Amino acid sequence: MTPAQAGKKVAEDRKKGNCFACHAYEGASLPGNIGPPLVAMKARFPDREQLAKRLNDPQSVNPNTLMPPYGKHEIISKKDINNIIEWLYTL
Repeated sequence: MTPAQAGKKVAEDRKKGNCFACHAYEGASLPGNIGPPLVAMKARFPDREQLAKRLNDPQSVNPNTLMPPYGKHEIISKKDINNIIEWLYTL
């Protein structure tokens, strides 16, 4: 399994990332629309560290966000966050 495939698996795991509950992206089944669509992610976030910051502690970027602080609260491991970024960069 590639890092991107592993990242997608975590992102779609209802007990971990559950990204499609809030975000629409190609292939998502019944996606939510609370968060922005996950499209052109590498073009939107060419700085990998900025994207990692949004996953680790999204309130540090946007204090009003509803997105959980996946890294800060250890909901998702650093390795899984890196794999999710690999997957996001395929979108």
